[in-house]
Amino acid sequence: MATSTMSLIRLAFLFISFTSTVSMAANYNVLTYGAKPDGVTNSANAFLAAWAQACASTIPATVYIPEGRFSIANKVAFQGPCRNSAIVVRIDGTLVAPSDYQAIATAGNWLIFEHVAGVTVSGGTLDAQGTALWSCKASKKSCPSGATSMEFSNSDNIVISGLTSLNSQMFHIVINACQNVKVQGVRVSASSTSPNTDGIHIRSSTGVKILNSKIGTGDDCVSIGPGTTNTWVENVACGPGHGISIGSLGKDLQEAGVQNVTVTTTTFTGTENGLRIKTWGRPSNGFARDIFFQHSLMNNVQNPIVIDQNYCPGAGNCPGQGSRVRISHITYQDIHGTSTNPVAVKFDCSKSYPCTGIQLQDVKLTYRNQPAQASCNNAGGSASGYVQPSSCL
Repeated sequence: MATSTMSLIRLAFLFISFTSTVSMAANYNVLTYGAKPDGVTNSANAFLAAWAQACASTIPATVYIPEGRFSIANKVAFQGPCRNSAIVVRIDGTLVAPSDYQAIATAGNWLIFEHVAGVTVSGGTLDAQGTALWSCKASKKSCPSGATSMEFSNSDNIVISGLTSLNSQMFHIVINACQNVKVQGVRVSASSTSPNTDGIHIRSSTGVKILNSKIGTGDDCVSIGPGTTNTWVENVACGPGHGISIGSLGKDLQEAGVQNVTVTTTTFTGTENGLRIKTWGRPSNGFARDIFFQHSLMNNVQNPIVIDQNYCPGAGNCPGQGSRVRISHITYQDIHGTSTNPVAVKFDCSKSYPCTGIQLQDVKLTYRNQPAQASCNNAGGSASGYVQPSSCL
């Protein structure tokens, strides 16, 4: 009897502790601070006021953005460090950038989180209204570069979940100098002709995971830049876009490398590239190594597998120079599907530093219902299992 009574007391104590913890969570609704869900009133200051309260809270906090369209007419920087490391930004509505792209196009970012830890952005839509800036760039006029829709910089233990990003002026989501980031269930949508609108761009970061996402845009669906390590990309559907790219690397003489990247269970539909590594054709001490591409389906992809070490956009600053980025230990396993180019596998590596340790395992790529072709320059490695096109390594 005594044992049973003690058990009930313990359960009661645990329940009281749990309910106390839940009740201690702080909630900050942006409407309380003057935000208007009318799509017209600039709610930037209201968002910052709610963030300031959540950041100053000593207990877990939520910034809540309810349904409706909230105009954010200028750059908003959510700054840390904060007093707690458990802040949720829950978005049920849509954040709308100015229709006049000039308002944010030179700011670098539209929304940026800096020096924060333990922040989760959940749900919602970012509508950057970037089409006018794209038109400006297409006209060859002098246009600003545009703003990234959302960036996390110098931050740790971040989650971006269920977010939709529409028509970014430039990059949609950027992860810069961060550790331990999970991006999951994200949808990115922009025109196939939208310039420099990478879906998710990672640089100088470690421990980034991109999961269960659908990305259609005018540039790379995922781009992995210098200084990035221990990256995992899984179950991503890409198209339209330029594929999933390591790089571009080697733009600078002194540059951190990329290593330990896994890209698995991906689908590419109508993209310019599939799995790509690209480096500038110029001197650099950078590198890309221990890259593992596996279980990828190509649906009418122009360049399903490509290493391009002669990247030189505009033919400026690098004609005739060889890339010195060292590429090694790259594995392609279970890559199959269709190419719109007769050459489906192209390894165009540097004469100065040839690619080494490339492995092809169980690759089957066709062009117009026939075996595709492969092209190799300065590339070494091996093939195993069924490999089509026949290996040129």
